[in-house]
Amino acid sequence: MDELIFFDTLRQGLWIAVVISLPILTVALITGLTVGLFQALTSIQEMTLTFVPKLGAMLAVFWVSMSFMTETLVSFFTSTIIPLIAGG
Repeated sequence: MDELIFFDTLRQGLWIAVVISLPILTVALITGLTVGLFQALTSIQEMTLTFVPKLGAMLAVFWVSMSFMTETLVSFFTSTIIPLIAGG
């Protein structure tokens, strides 16, 4: 396999990983900032208060965006990875 094809495929794979993880990471950031602001305003310093809402929001977004993630990965594999494997 040519180095150019290898690095281009690696670049595409990393970009797909960024695009797929972006919704979950964005929701985790927004939820963490919101809960942190709430904790700073009310002086409540409970560790589970940061973990549980963030986990719940991430699970909800993962459930909603699961079809998008699956379609993106399947299209990447069928259009890029499988032809490279079959082509040798």
